[in-house]
Amino acid sequence: MNAITSFVDSFTELFSLTSQMLSLSVRVWSLGVMIILQLLVILAGLLCLCWFLLKLCMHTLRKGEPGYLHVAFFHPYCNAGGGGERVLWCAIRSLQRKYQNVKCYVYTGDTDVTSQQILQKARQRFNVILPQPVEFIFLQSRTLVEAKHYPFVTLMMQSIGSIILAGEALSKFRPDIYIDSMGYAFTYPVFRYIGGCVVGCYTHYPTISTDMLEQVANRVEAHNNRRFISSNIVFSTLKLGYYHLFALMYALVGHCAHLVMVNSSWTHGHITALWGQSRQTHIVYPPCDTQHFKSLPKIPDSEKKLKSIISIGQFRPEKDHSLQLKAFQRLCEILDSDIKEVVQLVLIGSCRNNEDYQRVENLKTLASTLGINDKVVWKLDASFPELLEYVQNGTVGLHTMWCEHFGICIVECMAGGLIMVAHDSGGPKMDIVVEFDGQRTGYRATDPESYAQAIKTILESTDEDRNSIRISARNSVDRFSDEQFETSFLCASESIFSNAVLS
Repeated sequence: MNAITSFVDSFTELFSLTSQMLSLSVRVWSLGVMIILQLLVILAGLLCLCWFLLKLCMHTLRKGEPGYLHVAFFHPYCNAGGGGERVLWCAIRSLQRKYQNVKCYVYTGDTDVTSQQILQKARQRFNVILPQPVEFIFLQSRTLVEAKHYPFVTLMMQSIGSIILAGEALSKFRPDIYIDSMGYAFTYPVFRYIGGCVVGCYTHYPTISTDMLEQVANRVEAHNNRRFISSNIVFSTLKLGYYHLFALMYALVGHCAHLVMVNSSWTHGHITALWGQSRQTHIVYPPCDTQHFKSLPKIPDSEKKLKSIISIGQFRPEKDHSLQLKAFQRLCEILDSDIKEVVQLVLIGSCRNNEDYQRVENLKTLASTLGINDKVVWKLDASFPELLEYVQNGTVGLHTMWCEHFGICIVECMAGGLIMVAHDSGGPKMDIVVEFDGQRTGYRATDPESYAQAIKTILESTDEDRNSIRISARNSVDRFSDEQFETSFLCASESIFSNAVLS
């Protein structure tokens, strides 16, 4: 009986102690929640105060002279020499041709060159001459948006870096209209809500896409999903959660744009899915120098001593030049010896920084390992006349980027008479390498084997069959001309210019 009484007393004491601990836990949690809420209120107040002070400071910043509408393009790599840069210069040229009281500016991080050198490269590389002067605003903190500094959570850190870079840009000049032409969406709230600018953008490629989410979810190894992550379910789950969070933030900043222009059907689909602004989003195909390439004198295949496969594109990781080398190595294995003797791969492209130059060295090592080094020609930072000469004397065009947003170089190659073999995804699949008037305009592939087989088919075709594809391809590219871009760009942007400009 005493044992039962002792057990009941002990149980009662344990229950009382547990109740006290639970009560204490509830009080601690309540206190914690109250502290967090108070901190959030204080943080919100500080943010409002900072925003108010920044707005006051904006009135002390440099603005353009009265009587003009000042339009600034945010393009930190304006001297890179890629397709995005051609869009920049053609967009500025379009505005200068139409509006007399518009002054254009470019925010750039290319501090190692002068304004004159930048414009000279635009003339040499793209054959674009601006009718009016443009002012460059040089930024010192561009390094903050470079991926090499952020081995982990790269997208988030680059986006934070772009906010700081936007702060530097705004502190040096406050425009009336701000146009981001590189895809730095996290800069939009800075210029809209602090700078009080009208915000427009031309998006070449969504910073994050549903394709990227699917890649991580399916644990597919890629240049942006390294093996140690794709092979581990825990890391993949964490990265997928991070991507979803980033996609939500990307959608929020995207809503800060008054005008959204995209370069292809593929980009349009992803941006409207993420930002949900289908009415304000316009497809404006990028300007391709189709007339210049189409005017190249035609050289019959029978007169070409070499069967050149031409690749044009910056040496960036997503361009997947390693796939080109592997496909070419496989091609050499399956070609007849007589054709193999005269075939070569020509890689033409520019490098943005030391990381890109190192990537070229790694590719050269890969070519040597594959045993094809003697058949690969490297043309870094080729001039526009050199590029034209290679296109004119080439037979096949090669492009391997997965989910390429558009592909200006693909259009240029088709206009120049090359028969394209591009990746079966993105812009090439949806907009460019598609049937035109029921006729083939090129080939699409996905891996070394399919690329090699497609190129082999082209090289072994008759001159008549190849010319039939060339004619169809050349006829199809007029919708991507400079003239069509200018018309579409001015039409889409009229909504933000019409009330501010007296043409």
